[in-house]
Amino acid sequence: MSKVTVVGAGNVGATCANVLAFKKIADEVIMLDVKEGVAEGKAMDMNQTAQLLEFSSRIKGVTNDYAATANSDVVVITSGIPRKPGMTREELIGVNAGIVKSVAENILKYSPNAILVIISNPMDTMTYLASKVTGLSKHRIVGMGGALDSSRFKYYLSEALGVNPTEVEGMVIGGHGDTTMIPVARLATYKGIPVSDLLSKEALDKVVADTMVGGATLTGLLGTSAWYAPGAAGAAVVESIIHDQKKVVPCCVSLEGEYGQNDICIGVPVVLGKNGWEKIIDLKLTAEEKEKFEASAAAVRKTNNVLNEINAI
Repeated sequence: MSKVTVVGAGNVGATCANVLAFKKIADEVIMLDVKEGVAEGKAMDMNQTAQLLEFSSRIKGVTNDYAATANSDVVVITSGIPRKPGMTREELIGVNAGIVKSVAENILKYSPNAILVIISNPMDTMTYLASKVTGLSKHRIVGMGGALDSSRFKYYLSEALGVNPTEVEGMVIGGHGDTTMIPVARLATYKGIPVSDLLSKEALDKVVADTMVGGATLTGLLGTSAWYAPGAAGAAVVESIIHDQKKVVPCCVSLEGEYGQNDICIGVPVVLGKNGWEKIIDLKLTAEEKEKFEASAAAVRKTNNVLNEINAI
């Protein structure tokens, strides 16, 4: 019997929980939120689709009841607040760092062996925070950003090619941000054919540019952050872990010399299995790609430094 907890029943958390149940990824899904009744209501609503969608996973919503999360195999942390008008980056990081620390501590009281999947923003920095304050093995802390960015990259590639998106391969590494992510166009393929053989340089450059502002594009259209793809990306990371699928997925993980980086959590391709992330894949970056990766890491470190300034770690 597999059990997954999703902390935060907002749009992303609720979508993640729904996908976990609908795809039968977990036998039991606990959704926890601080706002009275929200997780309970959304869980009831989802459970009422079980017969219609033919799934038997059970979803339970709770308000701040961490005891209900006991013995979870994986815990997805989506909780935190969005940046509000007039709020500085330091203030946002300070609030969300406090939330993520509290959630991680409470979760580990009841599920000391859980693998943590971090979605809370800023995702790279919150993953780094979790790695510093929990004392867990680095393999048990996974930031999901690259999974989402890569899915968006493959969407834009499929649109440019006019093909089925499930037959396109591509990955995004680096930080999870508009200016820090690195879509690795050189390695993208359609049924094994390099997309650079099928698209003009201009078309491929546009795909890369569109991918990098993918989140901002949706925020502009929706007036808020996207949730379907982020929630599904979180569920996909959980699926590879829970079912020991050994899939290669770009995720934010702790580096100790890999890609020339230390003391940072940033997106690189990893093998995901029952132990969390099990292996980092070396893409043998070109000189230009290495330069971009170093710039991305520098930007992530700048955000991480705020944690020291506010004494969060």
